[in-house]
Amino acid sequence: MLQGKSLQTIAEFIFEEDGTTAVEYAIMLAMIIGVCAASVSFLANSTKESFDASGEAIAGAIGN
Repeated sequence: MLQGKSLQTIAEFIFEEDGTTAVEYAIMLAMIIGVCAASVSFLANSTKESFDASGEAIAGAIGN
């Protein structure tokens, strides 16, 4: 009887969808955070390069 009860419990756990939904949301959140982090990193580098180029152009125009 114990073996049948444990198999039933395992089957209920496998077919329960509440945990699946939570895992799907966690995966989506992780992907969104990853894309946001990559975007911020890319934009930070692009912004730094732009400001460096502007600074060099201004310094060249002034004659420094």
